[in-house]
Amino acid sequence: QVQLVESGGGLVQPGGSLRLSCAASGFQFSRFTMRWYRQAPGKERALVADMLLPGGRRTYASSVEGRFTISRDNAKNELFLDMNSLKPEDTAVYYCNARYGSLVYWGQGTQVTVSS
Repeated sequence: QVQLVESGGGLVQPGGSLRLSCAASGFQFSRFTMRWYRQAPGKERALVADMLLPGGRRTYASSVEGRFTISRDNAKNELFLDMNSLKPEDTAVYYCNARYGSLVYWGQGTQVTVSS
């Protein structure tokens, strides 16, 4: 059974930091391109960051470049998103995504709220 389970979301003040985690199971994690998406209220889901195979090249949305870092631990089947200097506009539900060819998996999402 394929599972992607996000955790680490919560309420944080502007300028603060959070680390999101995504625990993967039921598929060969190391073969998959892994991504973080987010969806703010009233907006479409948007790509935040990804790690492409095989070299682990990372790309980021311009709105988070320099503040967010995506990483993965293939030994533990985990994906991470370190978020620093958080802004109110980063408030959204954050989703973990795995893709390999035509196979696409999504997590259930974790809420991040940036507010004073």
